[in-house]
Amino acid sequence: MRLGLALGYGGEPMEEVLPVVRHAERIGVDSVWSVEEYGPDAVSVLGYLAATTTRIELGTAIMQIPARTPAATAMTAMTLDVLSGGRFRLGLGLSVPWIVEGWHGLPCDRPLQRTREYVEIVRRAVAHEERVRHDGAIYSLPYTGPGSTGRARPIRSEMAPLRSRIPLYLAAIGPRNLALTGEIADGWLSGMYAPEHEAALLAPLDEGIARAGRDRADVKICPIVYAARADTVREGRDKLRPLYAHLIGAVAPGVRNTYFDVACQMGYQGPAEDIRKRFADGDKAAATAAVPDRLVEEIALCGPLDAIAARVREWKDSRVDTLIVLDRDTEILDAAQAVL
Repeated sequence: MRLGLALGYGGEPMEEVLPVVRHAERIGVDSVWSVEEYGPDAVSVLGYLAATTTRIELGTAIMQIPARTPAATAMTAMTLDVLSGGRFRLGLGLSVPWIVEGWHGLPCDRPLQRTREYVEIVRRAVAHEERVRHDGAIYSLPYTGPGSTGRARPIRSEMAPLRSRIPLYLAAIGPRNLALTGEIADGWLSGMYAPEHEAALLAPLDEGIARAGRDRADVKICPIVYAARADTVREGRDKLRPLYAHLIGAVAPGVRNTYFDVACQMGYQGPAEDIRKRFADGDKAAATAAVPDRLVEEIALCGPLDAIAARVREWKDSRVDTLIVLDRDTEILDAAQAVL
């Protein structure tokens, strides 16, 4: 198992971020991953880091599919790969309805078909073998629909890629999305994962892998894990408990909370229903208190450094390829990397 660092980049001064990244590179951390919601984008910071690092891998976790056309994503991926000397990993995801529709002004529909077509176009554009043609239910290259001039022809990028296949990861949650990840992606970026429940959590992924005739080793499992350093495990748990109350308990009309579903998969259906009910009632304090201690300890790194190191040792026996830690504490990175 390897260690990764998730920046959680929020637009803060780079002089606060860069020392952490350089420290991670110096101690042998495998990769650093930039995030994207509706503030800073996931790409610009990696362009900067490509010029200021030499070894560490650079990934997006995630670039939002609705924010860019497949061709724009392919262009960005090829450019970052060149700038970093072949260190780029492309992490993609659909985001959530209130960002897709509220920020990008696009419909949040047909997620499986959209992802499948998007990945296919990106891969063909990066491969640079021929002009890109695609006639799908969502994307058409060249476009021939309403308003078309009728004069477009298929295009091949004028930029030759450094690599004809850039590792492509999908952030997926929910069984159908996860099965699709097993079919078509090089890796899975997971938002909530625990080795103790690996068989249940990975069943859809393995179904997709088998459907595509692939091997389990073809799909890297890369959970993004929150960390909270504290004097005791209890104090660390309490720092993270409100976050998980929100993830599991949040409800919106017509939107399925897949984090709630994952908690149920892990065997926490009763507490998850309690969290959701209290959250819906507006009692966030009670929802936070209802998050089980054991759940937090399973899906996060919390407590003093020795407890965090001990938990990382337990993760080593799982199928996880890269444990991506979302925290800026360099001593947490030191403790985790020492175990690996």
